Amino acid sequence: MATIDESKAFIPVRIAVLTVSDSRSMEDDRSGQTLADRIAGAGHVLADRTILPDERDQIAGQLRQWCADPDIDVIISTGGTGLTGRDVTVEAHRDVYEKEIEAFATVFTIVSMQKIGTSAVQSRATGGVAQGTYLFALPGSPGACKDAWDEILVHQFDYRHRPCNFVEIFPRLDEHRRRK
Repeated sequence: MATIDESKAFIPVRIAVLTVSDSRSMEDDRSGQTLADRIAGAGHVLADRTILPDERDQIAGQLRQWCADPDIDVIISTGGTGLTGRDVTVEAHRDVYEKEIEAFATVFTIVSMQKIGTSAVQSRATGGVAQGTYLFALPGSPGACKDAWDEILVHQFDYRHRPCNFVEIFPRLDEHRRRK
């Protein structure tokens, strides 16, 4: 069973938030704000936040830029994960991933099923790793962002979470680059 090891110190993680939308602005970006509030509320650092249109090359470019930034550990995007022609966030993420975290989509679907039933089948949430940075693409609704954060990510970004968590393997995410 999952537990918090109180003998370990909490380690804040630096997280960037990308909202993908052709119509939202910072003033009405409820999903991005939901994530920003939860990130800060959990004791982490909001390293950057921006909004981009549903353009695959722009999204992938921003993801790559943030992956190259040593002051960003995690990128969470919201929006553009659906099935319509303009929904290209998942493809942009996969353009950047070195490794995909397949189980994230599965666990997110399980969480979503409990909230929205079979409508969860329409989500293409995804996660991966690139350049030692975790990346996650979430649906564009505030509810989906709450569910992903509250049920999955808040635990995996807590170094004290047992039996394992994403934070403890940060130093090894790019070990293949250091091999001689």
